[in-house]
Amino acid sequence: MRRALNTAIGVVVLAVMLFPLYWMVNASLLPSTDLIKPTPTWLPIHGTLDGYRNALSSQGRHLITSVYIALGTVGVTLLVAVPAAFGLAQLGAPLRRPLLFGLLVAQMIPGIVMANAFYVAANELFLLDTPLALILADSTLCVPFAVLILHAFMGGIPAQIREAAQLDGASALRTLWSVILPVSRNAVITAGLFSFLFAWADFLFAVTLTTRDEAAPITVGIYRFIGAHISDWNSVMATGVIASLPVAALLVVAQRYVAAGITSGSVKD
Repeated sequence: MRRALNTAIGVVVLAVMLFPLYWMVNASLLPSTDLIKPTPTWLPIHGTLDGYRNALSSQGRHLITSVYIALGTVGVTLLVAVPAAFGLAQLGAPLRRPLLFGLLVAQMIPGIVMANAFYVAANELFLLDTPLALILADSTLCVPFAVLILHAFMGGIPAQIREAAQLDGASALRTLWSVILPVSRNAVITAGLFSFLFAWADFLFAVTLTTRDEAAPITVGIYRFIGAHISDWNSVMATGVIASLPVAALLVVAQRYVAAGITSGSVKD
């Protein structure tokens, strides 16, 4: 009985999550004339791919820009967060508790406050309308979150593993690379995935730090595309579907690592 109830709840939750996606895909395939009919069209029997052609022709550059920004954010985040979490969790870094508390506080700062500061800094450094400005801005929010995730996982790794590597002559950097990172793979993938998702979905920093349309990522591209094609809703919905595909594929591939990275806190024998 309990198992059946859990299954039913799971089916309902999945249906609720997929229902908006279904309507987005359905609307992306329907002609614009069908979208303004008083009665809904449940299946795109006489569908068209014109919306996808228009979306790819106008949003292809924005998609590539978003990929660069998201991957760059993941790289910068892990490059900073992995050694920081290792030092806090395994090496007994001084002021560990105040530093962790500071990371929590950093995530509470309103984004609009940070966006204004980033605009001033990017303008002074001539980084406006560049992917580097958005990579650095997105990383400032991703790094604290990634450090907290990795710290929670690395704190559960027995100190004997690190000490055994040090007895064999491994330096702290070699221990991190050859011993701690392989054990922490799930947590690293989890931190990288959430960093990618944040950078991919970011709008506030993107609209603040880009003034030229050709430099904008997909979130800003969709925003401006809607303003220019307010009557062409199948193209707008097609753009939304295209923008969702990379994230959906990434979640499907990495879901088992994410589940393990969130729930695991120690080494399995």
